[in-house]
Amino acid sequence: MKITTLALAALVSFAPVQSAVAADAADAAASDDSLSLSPRFLKDERSLTQGSVTVGGQKLDYQAEAGLLVVHLSDPMDADPPLPKGEREGPLPPQQPEAAMSYVAYFKGKAADPRRPLTFIFNGGPGSSTMWLHMGAFGPKRVITLTDRHTPPAPYRITNNDYSLLDASDLVFIDAPGTGFGHLRGKDKEKAFFGVDPDADAFANFIEEFISRHGRWNSPKFIFGESYGTTRAAVLARVLQDKHRIDLNGVIFLSQILSFDNSVDEPQFNPGVDQSYALALPTYAASAWYHKRLPEPRAELAPFLKEVEAFALGDYLTALAAGAKLDAARRATVAQQLHRYTGLPLDYIERANLRINGGEFDKTLLGSDLTAGRLDSRFSGPTLDPLSQEAQYDPQASAISSAYVSAYNEYVRGTLKFGEGKRFKAFASLWRTWDYLHQPPGAGTKVQSATNVMPDLAVAMQRNPNLKVQMHGGYYDLATPYFAAEYELSQLPIQASLQANIETHLYESGHMVYARDADLKALHDSTAAFIRKASNDGG
Repeated sequence: MKITTLALAALVSFAPVQSAVAADAADAAASDDSLSLSPRFLKDERSLTQGSVTVGGQKLDYQAEAGLLVVHLSDPMDADPPLPKGEREGPLPPQQPEAAMSYVAYFKGKAADPRRPLTFIFNGGPGSSTMWLHMGAFGPKRVITLTDRHTPPAPYRITNNDYSLLDASDLVFIDAPGTGFGHLRGKDKEKAFFGVDPDADAFANFIEEFISRHGRWNSPKFIFGESYGTTRAAVLARVLQDKHRIDLNGVIFLSQILSFDNSVDEPQFNPGVDQSYALALPTYAASAWYHKRLPEPRAELAPFLKEVEAFALGDYLTALAAGAKLDAARRATVAQQLHRYTGLPLDYIERANLRINGGEFDKTLLGSDLTAGRLDSRFSGPTLDPLSQEAQYDPQASAISSAYVSAYNEYVRGTLKFGEGKRFKAFASLWRTWDYLHQPPGAGTKVQSATNVMPDLAVAMQRNPNLKVQMHGGYYDLATPYFAAEYELSQLPIQASLQANIETHLYESGHMVYARDADLKALHDSTAAFIRKASNDGG
């Protein structure tokens, strides 16, 4: 889980970049009525425009390229093309899976400079397009939304983005397969692209093809992922090294989740693994502080959270680990402390066995009539069912989604001149078919456990010891709690010296740190400085 006027340019399409398989199959289909209903083969498209954005008081001219780029599971030229109709028996073999991934790229200046840094940016989900980071954080235009309340319906305000990252890097915003304007084709296409590992392969193939077409092999390269996009980024960094021999200069995480055992969404289904409750506690405390629900008010947030963090990994986690062996007196002491830190009723905490998941916290914090936000707990909205155990929706997502979808559709169609005759998919219901199993480096097969890509990031950092990592998190993010992100980075199986390659930045914001202007500026400044340093020192 936001525009300067651009000069208009005519729609320009790439010549279709099809494999020999695709070309021969298309020719055969055209001459064989029995194949008229077979899936159509995808093709590359692009629209070129020009514009300008003012960042830090400086006007920056840029070229924009919006389009579709077709990627395959492997190099399609490695496969033998099907025989022409007159030389074969029976129908054509099944079409191989392919995905047309939609993207928007921005290149500073009147002509692209191959020496500039190049940053590939994506949201997560899985199943989310990248309109959030595009229209909210780093694109040349952004949509203005309220920071803790529901944004009123259209018309929405779309404005110059004073904090576009284009001052530090050329930018490529990539929509995941099946989202944005993209499509999937071929046999078992969902299985081919919807999963931790195939998704990372698709992005790696996209990046290699993009830098080849645009002559950017020798540019400093970065990837920026938000939410599940951080999970993807950890795998992608390793895949680019292992399969494509592409070393990155830096990996940037926003609202990080690398190990899903640390998620507080449904830890009740994983009894015996209690650390997610402890790692979420500082975010519970920050949320209670913001909404003035603490029984003992605290003046400042930061020192309060340091106190909560120490309790979370100390007395609280130890008490949870004791399980049924926890004595009554100690249990009562811990429950009382949880009440002081979260504002939740003491009897509720005791009945919950000291374990409150994220949905229960959202539903309970503000009483029976209001539900707190998951992506950003500063938001709240009417409770749909006062008798429900957990929150039934996310007030923050409801508060801003329409603004983002409307603003992006108006911008990409009207300004970037792309999308005519196409439907933009802000989200795709990938969780029904998504394969969360992952084969970490060194394993002979996929591991039958919750997704954990910490080994991927560790191996990427070890094999490329110049790789820099930057993490950004919000105190009010209940989807990917900031303390869990810090914990993951501190637990990476890497040499102590490589920990110096990691830097973290925390904000008084939620999952989408950029939703508040002051935090967006800080996010821009720290990210731009990170890119400049990692580009100049070769790491």
